[in-house]
Amino acid sequence: MTRSLRPLVPTPRSTVIVVTADQVASRTRPDLTAGERDRLQAAYGERLLLPVARNAGDELQLLSDDPGVIVDIVLELVRSGDWSVGVGVGEVREPLPDDIREASGAAFFAARDAVERAKKSSPRFAIGAASADAAHVEALFRLALVLRDRRSPEGWEVYDRLRAGARQTDIADELGVSAPAISARMKSANIRTELDALPALARLLELLDAASGSDAPMEGRP
Repeated sequence: MTRSLRPLVPTPRSTVIVVTADQVASRTRPDLTAGERDRLQAAYGERLLLPVARNAGDELQLLSDDPGVIVDIVLELVRSGDWSVGVGVGEVREPLPDDIREASGAAFFAARDAVERAKKSSPRFAIGAASADAAHVEALFRLALVLRDRRSPEGWEVYDRLRAGARQTDIADELGVSAPAISARMKSANIRTELDALPALARLLELLDAASGSDAPMEGRP
């Protein structure tokens, strides 16, 4: 998939969110990068500013101005356990090129710093931004990720179906259990709490985006 250059805007810089994901133990495990790149592109391509790209061998990189899609992608990548995930919020140079690997700006530096920190943390996630609130937003993301990591396979059965649009009664019929049993699974897995929190996490990223726009340096990309 290719895209033409984005038109010039009044300012040559815009504030966006970059995700850099590095495969865990890539030297001793099969290469997952190409398959995950294609999956993310198929699932989220219309909500990204540029096509998902493979970068530096075993890394994935993507760019969006939609905080909601970033939240979804982060949750998916961290859940798999296969990726260290860094989110960078800041400015990028306009107009964007066709290939994200040719893009530059502070958001890319922030994502690079974040993914390096993520490799040394648990869960493997970090946020980088010029805003002083970045650490607070990162802490809330980590809380959500830890709760998800404790979810049982039975809880994930319900969660995945709910996210796909199924109703609780339909899920009960499909799994051959009672509706109260589904409610019990949801409570045990903190599913409703998480679903209610997702818009809040997206909003925090949006506010972090706005706060980072005026302060981030604009050196060339590493």
